[in-house]
Amino acid sequence: MAEGSSPAGAPRSRPLGEPASLDCRDGVTIQGHVWASRSTPAASVIINPATGVLARYYHFYADFLRRSGFDVLTYDYRGIGLSRPRRLRDCGFSWRDWGVQDFDAALRFMDGRRPGLPIHVVGHSIGGYLPGLSPHAARIDRMLTVGAQYAYWRDYAAGHRARLFLKWHVVMPVLTAVFGYFPGKRLGWLEDLPAGVANEWSFRGARMEMTHPPQERAEILRRFAAVKASILAIAVGDDDIGTEAAVRRTLAYYTGAKRTQVLLEPSFYGLSGIGHFSLFHSRHADGFWADTLRFLRDGTDPWTGQPSRLP
Repeated sequence: MAEGSSPAGAPRSRPLGEPASLDCRDGVTIQGHVWASRSTPAASVIINPATGVLARYYHFYADFLRRSGFDVLTYDYRGIGLSRPRRLRDCGFSWRDWGVQDFDAALRFMDGRRPGLPIHVVGHSIGGYLPGLSPHAARIDRMLTVGAQYAYWRDYAAGHRARLFLKWHVVMPVLTAVFGYFPGKRLGWLEDLPAGVANEWSFRGARMEMTHPPQERAEILRRFAAVKASILAIAVGDDDIGTEAAVRRTLAYYTGAKRTQVLLEPSFYGLSGIGHFSLFHSRHADGFWADTLRFLRDGTDPWTGQPSRLP
């Protein structure tokens, strides 16, 4: 079923939130949408996209959360979608900027709308790693992450590692050097990526802090440790990128948080496959989406009985 289709097959229009501009501390403005609950919200939720995925992909899920009693923010990182500059070539944006600046702006924006309201984060892929980079990350109350990882190649699934290494760590940096940005859209892989983002992905090592300047590394580790949120980190059984090892590696940096890692097999929902991207597709509204409410509302792990462990 295509995204935006109803169960009966009739096309559904993509829901729209209210446009929002987020001002980053370095002077860059990024764009997003607010999905305001029609009743008193239980919490504010920030949805962090995966790398190279437009925020609008999560609009159906954001609307679902709004109708379930949450205020929600979706937004595009700098260089992506509504936050893409006229000229992407050599703009210099990085993953580091997405966390230190963009997510931080989202966090301050939602905190300013309803001061004191709990703030939850739903982070997909890199979106589950970025919160720890914000100097205000201690403000987060709960985090639900899906395939959260920062692309260390040895964590890719063994049977797919060579293919993924060639794709993301050989082809991507070569094309980025040629074009001054990664032309993912024309390849049908991802949205186009700023060169800094592509190169951070391509050359990431086992220790994420080593991609930061030496004088910043201790502060970055301190920020991750300052997160006191309850974190429920989901690894999907057939995800060749966000494997258990990759999710565990990211989760390990949140040393001050209450951390739970869950392995979610496709068979739990009667499916033959899920992969890295599909859980935010509207076909999962009655399954995975409904289950996420149990964690976002009351902190309960809805997948109790599935294999789980603390890292």
